[in-house]
Amino acid sequence: MALESYWADKYIENKCSATDALRKIRPGQRVFIGSSCGEPQHLVRELSELSGQFRDIEIVRLMTLETTPLTLIANKTKDHSLNIRSFYLGSAKSKGIARNSRFITPINMSAIPRLFKSRLLPIHVALIQVSPPDDFGWMSLGVSVDITMAAAQSADLVIAQINTNMPRVLGRSFIHVNEVDYFVEYDEPLLTIRQNPELSAANDIGRLIARRLIDDGSTIAIGLGTTSEAVMLALSDKNDLGIHTMYMTDEIMHLFSRGVITNRMKGFNDGKLVAHSAIGSEDLYEFLNDNPAVEFHPSDYVCDPAIIARHNKMVAMSVAMSIDLTGQVAADAMPHSHFSGITGISDFMRGAVQSPGGKSILMLPSTAAKGTKSRIVPLLDDTAVAAPRGDVHLVVTEYGAVNLFGKSFQERAMALISIAHPDFRDELFHEAKKMGLLSTDRNLKESLHGVYPIHLEEILEINGQQVTVRPVKPVDERRVQEHFYNLDKNDVVSRFFHEKTSFLKEEVEGVSQIDYVKDLTLVAIVGEFGFGRVVGIGEYLVDPATNIAEVAFSISKEFQQKGMGKILLNKLASAAMANDISGLVAYTSPNNRGMIKLFNQLPYKVNTFFDGDMLTLSCKFNEPL
Repeated sequence: MALESYWADKYIENKCSATDALRKIRPGQRVFIGSSCGEPQHLVRELSELSGQFRDIEIVRLMTLETTPLTLIANKTKDHSLNIRSFYLGSAKSKGIARNSRFITPINMSAIPRLFKSRLLPIHVALIQVSPPDDFGWMSLGVSVDITMAAAQSADLVIAQINTNMPRVLGRSFIHVNEVDYFVEYDEPLLTIRQNPELSAANDIGRLIARRLIDDGSTIAIGLGTTSEAVMLALSDKNDLGIHTMYMTDEIMHLFSRGVITNRMKGFNDGKLVAHSAIGSEDLYEFLNDNPAVEFHPSDYVCDPAIIARHNKMVAMSVAMSIDLTGQVAADAMPHSHFSGITGISDFMRGAVQSPGGKSILMLPSTAAKGTKSRIVPLLDDTAVAAPRGDVHLVVTEYGAVNLFGKSFQERAMALISIAHPDFRDELFHEAKKMGLLSTDRNLKESLHGVYPIHLEEILEINGQQVTVRPVKPVDERRVQEHFYNLDKNDVVSRFFHEKTSFLKEEVEGVSQIDYVKDLTLVAIVGEFGFGRVVGIGEYLVDPATNIAEVAFSISKEFQQKGMGKILLNKLASAAMANDISGLVAYTSPNNRGMIKLFNQLPYKVNTFFDGDMLTLSCKFNEPL
């Protein structure tokens, strides 16, 4: 009873107005302000009003689009009243951030708490916002634990705004009354963010990621913004997803409510939604209150790459502003939110790829400025790099996904050009040659203008293995070449009608660089995305004079007689018909019974013509059986 009386007495004795509490700040001190949607708005407004009475105060905070313009005061007073230190590992391209870029301190989110606790950057005063104390004197930092906990624990003076609207969030989010010096009771709505505008490119990216890159049972981390929201919406058909992320959002809440997120298969912190902050709506904040399925922890835990790596199938999805042809990434603040959401990008990229089955995914619409500017650029020469090229693995635009891990500059350039907007591919191709990323004798192929037909992708179980059947990409050039080299000698003759012992790069380019309409190649691939092995190829090429497409196939020995040829031919026929091609023709040896049987399985009338040692098989789509 004595202990309870002690903290309660302290709370009553040290309860005061914001003005009285803030007047405890002394000249030359460093003042931390609570983060993002947990910002103690009332305290910040009063701090702004009193700014003329301060001298050489340094404000420390995460990058913010301010509700109260402290940077404006700093600019007006030439930093004599207030100076700002903002932690941000982004590229400061938006006008509001770029204008105040001198205030930016680049650092990874996981490292900031150590900066405070070690007193390398001493925090003299911490302004925080908390829930009212419970029966034991514990108050929750609610929607903003992140670096706020470390600041509060290491500050010489802690001033807390007590707000009954702050949810009591479980986990390592609590601070005791005895750890706070002054209490300012003031209720006001927490900061929320408005609805993001819908973007068709973001929806395409979301569908592509959900379809190809996220398995059931994955643990996911995702950032803020329209693209992230579209991805979460596309995950609605997944099962047993887990969450370990920086920001809890409305989209996460909705997937949890629908049973998509269960946290049962995370492998670490099972059963718990783990984050360090929340940015969203009032409904989200109500969902978090006293919810035993939710735990908030400080950023040196949530963003620790070693912690991230402990989760099963950890998938870290980050939004990029721009990427250059070597793989360097720029990441900007979100103009619609109160916090950039960028400073953990490197932590999560590095942690996710160390996870069993983990992936790091960068997402970006291919264009900006209403389609007039490419987000894939030759070189980031005037923009801060938020993610170095060595950390970049999967990159996704609305035009496809590529894996840059382990790829040369030449392979990276071709991969990124292939998923850039078609209007900018010519320019990027020529700039890549000028930069020496591509050989000078390399030709621009029609595939650089083709739109990748993602609807032709399919994942199948063949011969006990998971096989991805999809249209070929320019990045497949080397693996197509390896496929031909690995073919059985007789299969080479069947495919090329003569013996071949070499398959030159120029020949392979004709297979891997196509327009997807008049010239289409499908590949069957086994293995990890971006590193798979081609085990089957089916292709058609249209003769403009007849509008009939010639088809050809090659299947690795281990997958012959397994139905792969039929799958490829049916897909080619379907695609040809959709592209207004009249029919198919195949030239083969009369002894090639497999090809003859395969062609005769088509649901069309097949015409057979012998010409010496050559057999011609043909069909027209307007002549069904």
